[in-house]
Amino acid sequence: MTVNEPSGATARLEVADGVGTIRLDRPKMNALDIATQDLLRELAEEAARREDVRAVVLYGGAKVFAAGADIKEMREMDHAAMVLRSRGLQEAFTAVARIPKPVAAAVTGYALGGGCELALCADVRFAGESAKLGQPEILLGLIPGAGGTQRLSRLVGPAKAKDLIFTGRTVAADEAARIGLVDHVVPDSEVYEQAHAWAARLARGPALALRAAKETVDFGLEADIETGLALERNWFAGLFATEDREIGMRSFVEEGPGKAKFR
Repeated sequence: MTVNEPSGATARLEVADGVGTIRLDRPKMNALDIATQDLLRELAEEAARREDVRAVVLYGGAKVFAAGADIKEMREMDHAAMVLRSRGLQEAFTAVARIPKPVAAAVTGYALGGGCELALCADVRFAGESAKLGQPEILLGLIPGAGGTQRLSRLVGPAKAKDLIFTGRTVAADEAARIGLVDHVVPDSEVYEQAHAWAARLARGPALALRAAKETVDFGLEADIETGLALERNWFAGLFATEDREIGMRSFVEEGPGKAKFR
């Protein structure tokens, strides 16, 4: 295993067997202060460019994912300060969302405010049975500022997103699954294990095809359907130039489906 950050860092990248775990470590609630936000961006960019990272897990530890922004730090900021900071805040989360590899969030305990917004940046979300998620910014006289109004509404639909954002209420894991906010509810003790297993399976897959699939879905949702179809068409044809396509098709013909060993 390789570990990116020195001891004492509030987040680090741990890499083993093709899976990079971006691990929050700011006791006791993993509050996302400015330094941690900037570190998240750096780690996401590193995970994106490293060839030994084929899939990623976002994890906050066994007890809490992330309870939101550092409110004490935010309270000291005035309008001018937040005008200068808000772009950096969003860019940190967008860097996670734009990792061109499969990303799973392993959600334990609280994922509130910025913590929920970080989970929204993943491609799939595994939540422990006791997990609690929500966007409580309205209770501070604010709205989500790290992508929550946009990513949440795209994930669960505008009506459900408005309910969560307008009320600031917290939802338990079972309700989060019903509305599509999380994809899998598992025992608390198995959250990281199952998220890592999902990532490890995809880490053995065709890297370029997985990148193509993620970019086509993500960018296609942000465009009209004709633009999305053009993006799909170009990626689909382009993948015929890859070694993985040759490996996959040869294996299918000679051995049957699902047995290809990609490089």
